[in-house]
Amino acid sequence: MKRLLLVLFAGLVLAGCATTGEDPLAPKTVHSVNLKRYQGTWYELARLPMYFQRNCAQSEARYTLESDGNLGVFNRCLTKDWQWEEVKGTAYPQVPGKTDKLWVEFDTWFSRLIPGSAKGQYWVLYVSDDYKTAIVGDPSRRYLWLLSRTPTVNGVVREELLSKARQQGYDTTRLIWRASDQQMAKTSN
Repeated sequence: MKRLLLVLFAGLVLAGCATTGEDPLAPKTVHSVNLKRYQGTWYELARLPMYFQRNCAQSEARYTLESDGNLGVFNRCLTKDWQWEEVKGTAYPQVPGKTDKLWVEFDTWFSRLIPGSAKGQYWVLYVSDDYKTAIVGDPSRRYLWLLSRTPTVNGVVREELLSKARQQGYDTTRLIWRASDQQMAKTSN
C-alpha cells in the first residue's frame, strides 16, 4: 500500500512538472504594461455583472506607482443613491518582472480577518498605444472591465473595445454600461 501511494505521489509530481501551468484557452494578455504610464485614473465604461459591484452605477480606479514597483489601488463607485463606496489595495505582478498579469489585493475587514481572501487576478488584455483605453479581465472570463481615461468614448472606440473583448471569448451582450450623469440625475428625482 505504501509503495502504491509513493508511486501515485511521484506520478502527480512528475505530471505537475510536465505542464507549463499556462492554459492555452485562457485570454491573451498584452505581455507587458508600462506601469508608469498605466498609473492615474481609469473610468469603467462597462463590466460583466459581479456581486461586489452590484450597486455601482459609475466606477473608477486610481493607480499610483509605488517605490517598490507595485501599484497602489484606490477604487470607488457611485451608487444609484449617490453614495460613494471606496476600497484601497495593492496590485503586484503574479510573476516577478511581468506586468501584464497582476494580483490585486484589497484592504477590507474580511482580508484582515482572512489574509489573501480579497485577492483577485487582474489581467491586462489590451491597452492602447497612447494608454487611453484598456481591457482588463481574468483567466476564467467571469470578470471583464472596459476602461478609459475619460468617462465616455465615441462609438468607434466603443466598438473597437467590444470587438477586442469578443475576440478574447467574452460575452459582451452581458455588459453593464456606466450610467450617464443624466441617467443618474433622473434616478435621484
